[in-house]
Amino acid sequence: MTTIDLDACRLTAPVESTLTQADALLESTFLELSEALDLAASDAPGRAAHDPGPLGVDLVGELAERSRNHGKRLRPMLAHWGWVVAGGDAGTHHHVVRVAAALELLHLFALIQDDVMDRSDSRRGRPTLHVVAAGRHREAQGLGDDCLFGDSVATLVSDLALSEASLLVAPTPAPVRAAWRLMAVELVEGQLLDVTHTAGRRRDHATSRRIARLKSGRYTITRPLQLGALVAGADADVVHRLLTWGDLVGDAFAVRDDVLGVWGDPARTGKPAGDDLRAGKPTVLLSWAAELLPECDRPLLAACDAGELDDAGVEALQHAMVVAGVRERAEQAVASLVDRAHRALDDLAPEPAADAALRGLADAIAWRSA
Repeated sequence: MTTIDLDACRLTAPVESTLTQADALLESTFLELSEALDLAASDAPGRAAHDPGPLGVDLVGELAERSRNHGKRLRPMLAHWGWVVAGGDAGTHHHVVRVAAALELLHLFALIQDDVMDRSDSRRGRPTLHVVAAGRHREAQGLGDDCLFGDSVATLVSDLALSEASLLVAPTPAPVRAAWRLMAVELVEGQLLDVTHTAGRRRDHATSRRIARLKSGRYTITRPLQLGALVAGADADVVHRLLTWGDLVGDAFAVRDDVLGVWGDPARTGKPAGDDLRAGKPTVLLSWAAELLPECDRPLLAACDAGELDDAGVEALQHAMVVAGVRERAEQAVASLVDRAHRALDDLAPEPAADAALRGLADAIAWRSA
C-alpha cells in the first residue's frame, strides 16, 4: 500500500493562503467569544471574568485548543479547490475562507460528538474531551456521575463549535448557505442511522453504504467541494460534475476509514483498532463479513452483534475477515472508486494545478494509513 503525504497535494501558494486566512479567522472568532464571555461575566454578580469554575472547564479555551490540533484539513482544502475549479477570483476569496474555517469547526463538532457516542478514549493520539472532563470530575471529587459530567462538557463544547460554524457561513451567498444546511442534515442523519442501526443489529450492504456516505463521504469530500464551487458562482453543470467526482472519492474515503478502524495502526491513526468490531457497527466491511465468513467463524459475528467481543475475539475476527477476503474486497473497491474518480476528472477537465491537486488528493485519501 502506498502512503501519500497530503501536504504534497496543496501544491500552490493560494491554497496555503486560504488555510492561513482560515486559521486567522478562527483565532479572531475565539477572541470574540472570549470578549463575549467577559461581557457576560461583567453582568453576573460575584463572578470573575473567565472564571472556569471549580473543575477548570474553560469553554472557549477547550474549543480553541482542540481546533488548533489540526488533522488533515481535507475539508478546507477541498473547498479551496472547488472554488478554483469553478473559476473563483479575489472578489470571492473571503467567502471561501469563511467556508474553510466553518468546515474546521463543523468537523470538530462531529468528532467530539462521535467520540461521546462511540465511547472513544482517544482521538488524534490524545484523550478525548469527554474522557478528560470525566477525569477532572473524579480528581476534584465532584458531585454526581463523572461520565455524565464528561459527556455534558463535551456536548456543550461541540454545541458551541456548531453554532460558530453556522455563524461563519451566515454572510455567504444563499446557494452556499443552502448547501451548508443540506450537508449538516446529511451529517446528523448519517450519525443517527449509525446509532439506530447499531442498536438494532441491522447490517445490510445498502444501508451500510448510505450511512458511510452521509456521515463520512459527503461532509468530508463532496459538500466541501460543492461549497467552494458555489462561492465562485459555479453553474449547475460544473457543480454536478464535481458532485460525481466527490461521491466517488467520498465513498473511497469511507471504505478506507472502515479498513483503518479494523486493521489500522493505533500509533498512526491515533485511536485503537477494532472499536467498530467491539461496537458491532453497521459498516460495509461487516456486511461483507456477514456474506463471506465461513460457518466456523459465525460465532465471532454473533459475539460482535451481542457486544461481547473481548480483545482476543477482536483479534480473531480481524484475522477471519482477512482470510475470508473482506480486506481484499475493500482494497479492490477503493482501487475501483479511485480509477472512476480519475476518469470523472478527465470529463471535468479542470485547469492543470487543480487537476493535479484533485488527483493527488484522491490518491492520498484512498491509500492513507491514518
